[in-house]
Amino acid sequence: MFPGRLGLQQRILPTYRAPFFDALASSCQRGLSVFAGFPLPEESIHTTERLTQAQYVWAANHHLLKPGSPFHLCWQAGLIEWLESWQPDVLIVEANSRYLSTRKAISWMHSRGLPVVGWGLGAPRGEADSPVKRFLASAFDTFSFIHSLDGMIAYSKRGAEEYCQLGFPADKIVVAPNATAPRPLTSPPARSPSFTEAPTILFVGRLQQRKRIDLLLQACAGLLPKMKPRLWIIGDGPALNGLKDLAARIYPSTEFLGSIHGEQLASYFVSADLFVLPGTGGLAVQEAMSHALPVIVARGDGTQDDLVRQGNGWLIPSDDLYSLQETLEDALSDVNRLRLMGLESFRIVVEEVNLEAMVEVFIAAVNSASILKPKDGGRKMSK
Repeated sequence: MFPGRLGLQQRILPTYRAPFFDALASSCQRGLSVFAGFPLPEESIHTTERLTQAQYVWAANHHLLKPGSPFHLCWQAGLIEWLESWQPDVLIVEANSRYLSTRKAISWMHSRGLPVVGWGLGAPRGEADSPVKRFLASAFDTFSFIHSLDGMIAYSKRGAEEYCQLGFPADKIVVAPNATAPRPLTSPPARSPSFTEAPTILFVGRLQQRKRIDLLLQACAGLLPKMKPRLWIIGDGPALNGLKDLAARIYPSTEFLGSIHGEQLASYFVSADLFVLPGTGGLAVQEAMSHALPVIVARGDGTQDDLVRQGNGWLIPSDDLYSLQETLEDALSDVNRLRLMGLESFRIVVEEVNLEAMVEVFIAAVNSASILKPKDGGRKMSK
């Protein structure tokens, strides 16, 4: 438990984060308040407007350019007013120097001798590999922003290493693998030791270009006839119509099942043989693993590295059709191995990567930060 009052700043509050924030609130004796705003309409991110255990305070987000732009900036109006009202003992912020109002929040906390912990994906050294990227890193002063924090929670081991490379103290960094599902409370689903019919491949996620579902369609179409799988695509998004047209031309056995949630979605996970995420992003990998599915995942921001290992799946290069098709052939060639890899996925989610473990890391991080010597002799944690 964290004995004090915790504040947590986010640019937005995606629906998939709500269970985590409510679970985190249950481990804060004096409560958790989350300060977050809404995404831009073109981001097509599903957000929630309520939490059941944590307090949710709306932020007025003001964006300069779109979040995908290298010059994107965000100012969250109302941030200081929220701090003055909530009076947190520890503050967690997104470790993003482009959110300009966050610097004022850090100053507000430090002026009272209270710690601020960052939470982020990492800081790739590649950002400084070109004159433009060096200019951007300098303009947003990423280095000084990161070093103004009192602790860091990284999404992955790779992210933690990148913060270390910036000179952030290793003993102040913890890794909380990105989890979206709780620890399974049931046994893994039983699957046949052989394919009695065509194997089933499942994709779950938002249908957009960066997910590279077009590559998955092409890879399935390129398999030998005896290996061609049944392909289930679950989700909705701007790329849907184009993908349907492509599937009709090259892989008509594809089933586009729409947006599915809850127990109905769980039934598709149980009925599948293999989960594939051919592009970047996507949070359904852990959910697939919780249903004892082996996974094929394209390399991305590093969060996949902690989930996908030799024992439970394949990490492949992104945007590489040949690698994806070759890996599909390998995966579907040995049913017994596929089942064993699915059981290893289940073990990883039960023992290592789940919401409960993520909450434990966050609580350890804020407890560690709260016992640091106050920087300016400010108030102690409220009782």
